[in-house]
Amino acid sequence: MAENKRQNLGRGLNALLGEEPEAKTESGRLKGSRLVPVERLYPGRYQPRHSIDEERIEELAQSVRENGIIQPLLVRRHPEQKDAFEIIAGERRWRAAQMAKVHEVPVIIRDLNDQESLEIGLVENLQRQDLSPLEEADGYQRLMDEFSHTQEVLAKTVGKSRSHVANMIRLLGLPDPVKKMLDTEDLSAGHARALLSAPNPLETARQVVKKGLNVRQTERLVKKERRQKDAPPKPAHKDVDTLALERDLANLLGLKVGIKFKGGGGSLTVHYDSLEQLDDILLRLGKGGISATAPEKVVAKTAEQREQKKPPEKKEPPGKPRPKPRLTIGLRAKGRGKKKAAG
Repeated sequence: MAENKRQNLGRGLNALLGEEPEAKTESGRLKGSRLVPVERLYPGRYQPRHSIDEERIEELAQSVRENGIIQPLLVRRHPEQKDAFEIIAGERRWRAAQMAKVHEVPVIIRDLNDQESLEIGLVENLQRQDLSPLEEADGYQRLMDEFSHTQEVLAKTVGKSRSHVANMIRLLGLPDPVKKMLDTEDLSAGHARALLSAPNPLETARQVVKKGLNVRQTERLVKKERRQKDAPPKPAHKDVDTLALERDLANLLGLKVGIKFKGGGGSLTVHYDSLEQLDDILLRLGKGGISATAPEKVVAKTAEQREQKKPPEKKEPPGKPRPKPRLTIGLRAKGRGKKKAAG
C-alpha cells in the first residue's frame, strides 16, 4: 500500500487520495470527506513551508467567504491529541477558514506515516508553487536525512529530474546572507545556482543585486571571476635600479641574472644553459668572485641598492653580537637537470 502511494505522488494528490474530482456528493463535497471543527485541526510537523504569506491568506479567506472550501484538507489522526487531526496538506486553507469565520472545514482522513506525510506535504506545495527555493531544497534534504532517500528515488517521488533535485539541495550550501537575498526574492533560484560556482558567492551576489543583473549576466560574471582566480599571479614589479643592476651583471657574466630583495638580504640567481657555463661560473667564483673584475659602477650600484632596501637599524642590547647579513646565490639550469660529477 505504501509503495503504491509513493508511486502515485508524482502524478498528483488526486491519484494519491484515490478520488476523482468529479466524484462529489449532493452537498458538493468530495466523497470520503467529512466536516471537522477548525479547533480540532493542528499544523503538520512535517510542513515544508517555513513562512506563511499573510497577504495571500487574506485573499484566500475572501474566496472562502464567497465560495467555501472546494478542496478538502488532507489530515491524519494526531499522534498525541485525542479526537484531533494533524494537517498533511491544506494548512493555508485552514488558516483562511479561521480568518473567514468558518467553523468547520472538509477533510479527508488518511492513515499516513511520517515519511508519507513529508512526501505528500512537499508534493502538494510544489504543485501549488507555494515553496521558496530554499524551502523546496530543505524538504528534499529532510527526506534524504530522515528517511534515507537517494536522489534518484526522491526525484521519482516528487516527479522531478534528479539533476533538479541535486541542484536545489546544493543551494543549502550558500552563505546565510545569500540565502536571505533568496528568501527576500532579491535573487532568483537561477541566480543562486549560478553563484554556487563563484569564488566569493557573497561578494558576487552583492554585485548582482546592486547592478540588477539577470541570470545570464550573472553566469558570465561568475565565469569571469573564475578565470581571474585561476590565472597565474603576475610577477612582482621591479624598480628601474634593480633592472639596471640585473642587466649590468648579465652583461658581465654573459648569463641571465635575477635579483630579489627581501628585508636586509635577498637572493641572486644566475641562469645557465649548460654544464660548461656552470663550470665557468664556479671557476670564476673560486678565483675571488666577480667583484675582482666587476666594473666600478656595478659595485657602486650594488651598494646603493643595498642601502635603499635596508630597513632602519634596530639598537641591539649591549654585548649582543649582531647577525651577519647573508646574500644567497641560486644557480638554476634550464636544460639538463643533473649536475656533472666532479672528476
